[in-house]
Amino acid sequence: MSDDPFAAAPSAKKREARERTIELLYESEIKGIPAGELLQSQVITPAELVTELVVGVSDDIERIDADIDAYLHEGWSLDRLGMLDLWILRLGIYELQSRQVPVAVVINEAVELANRFGATDESGAFINGVLGTAANDLQ
Repeated sequence: MSDDPFAAAPSAKKREARERTIELLYESEIKGIPAGELLQSQVITPAELVTELVVGVSDDIERIDADIDAYLHEGWSLDRLGMLDLWILRLGIYELQSRQVPVAVVINEAVELANRFGATDESGAFINGVLGTAANDLQ
């Protein structure tokens, strides 16, 4: 049995939770308010998975950013990334390191988010490469 309390949830619900997570993390940064405070201000209480992901990513952001920076190709840095691409990478790294989600699922979901929200048409491929490198390193 999996330790993931969301393992039995339909994948569409998990995808919606990841999308909402990215929206909230982005909103938090744009408005300059802590993610936890933003969660508490929501009219409709976010799903449990959304709350777990938002809190998990925002609470460990310094380590996650250091890891992303280490996985970026030469010539790239965090400040060169589009804001949404960076949040998608942060979520992907968090899930690879902190949740028991299959690597292929984490990468596929991140690529889908990048294709939908990414800064460029190449965002999906870029995020796939960075998370693929991270996954190989973590295994």
